[in-house]
Amino acid sequence: MESKAGNVCGIIPKTICRRKKKPIKRPKPQTLHSITDEDEGTHEGIKTVDAVNGRHHCCEFSGDSDICLCIVTWNMNGQVNYEDVEKLVGRKRKFDLLVVGLQEVPRENIVQMLKKVLADTHVLLGKAIMQSLQLFVFGPQNSEQFVRDVKVDKHAVGGFGGLIRRKKGAVAIRITYKDIQLEFVSCHLAAHARNVEERNDQSRVISHSLFSKKWNPYAKPAQVTVWLGDLNYRLQGITTFPARDLIRDNLHEQLTSKDQLLQQAERGQIFNGYYEGTLAFKPTYKYNIGSSNYDTSHKVRVPSWTDRILFKVDDHDHINATLHCYDSIDSIRSSDHRPVRAHLCLNFVK
Repeated sequence: MESKAGNVCGIIPKTICRRKKKPIKRPKPQTLHSITDEDEGTHEGIKTVDAVNGRHHCCEFSGDSDICLCIVTWNMNGQVNYEDVEKLVGRKRKFDLLVVGLQEVPRENIVQMLKKVLADTHVLLGKAIMQSLQLFVFGPQNSEQFVRDVKVDKHAVGGFGGLIRRKKGAVAIRITYKDIQLEFVSCHLAAHARNVEERNDQSRVISHSLFSKKWNPYAKPAQVTVWLGDLNYRLQGITTFPARDLIRDNLHEQLTSKDQLLQQAERGQIFNGYYEGTLAFKPTYKYNIGSSNYDTSHKVRVPSWTDRILFKVDDHDHINATLHCYDSIDSIRSSDHRPVRAHLCLNFVK
């Protein structure tokens, strides 16, 4: 399947062929953390790139890269067991930074589980927690020498309490690692297919709010920004059973044209200039817990790619990024969501 940006094999060059669009005049944004196209005057949508290693062959994190990131997002649905945490982080840990964004986290101490699983290889560098919405960044042992300027922030946009405390909003960590400025934003946006505009508004509010009180609102954005989480965008214009038929026949990539997130980004509403890997994996929501079957409750929800990882390079003159893997972790079945992971490697432009 050819991406909108062409078959660039996941490598983001300093310049890229783009679909020509007429400039759209918009007011200047309040900050430069904007995910809309307001700061550029044009919109490009989310640019899809093919992962270099394909879906099932994640990279070995070779020494050819200056920084290798393993990024994981998972809506836990209030459930957890130690074995799933082990699967979440994997056994091969040659990456530099592990970024774990979690939504609907249960009351158990998840960070202690992660620390125990990673004890032989990685240590906690930063955490941002807002009730059930949590974000952790781990680095190799003895990597503190490479770390500077760790800052955290959070912004709530709604949600409610209860057993699994479905908090909506975002938590963020900004960190300089090996002289590359990185920002990670883990979010959980409004549910239900009908709430597209609410999700758009929440994305914009979060984008303009994070770090605005602690940083100069007009300061430069990070060199690389990653958004991950349960963005909750659904499929639109198709009903449950036709969608499931395509998934059953391994034709689920045909459903990307129905994806609300890609549609809204194409219209210039959100995530201007961000990249995402090809959606080659099956929709990650909603599954029967403990099963590979989609929802059989009375709601019979349309399967959707609610769980996503997007990234943007704001310093193409100095940083190149290569996406090596973008996949779901189908072996974890304790939630009604499948976790999603991405392997992203960064290099200084020589």
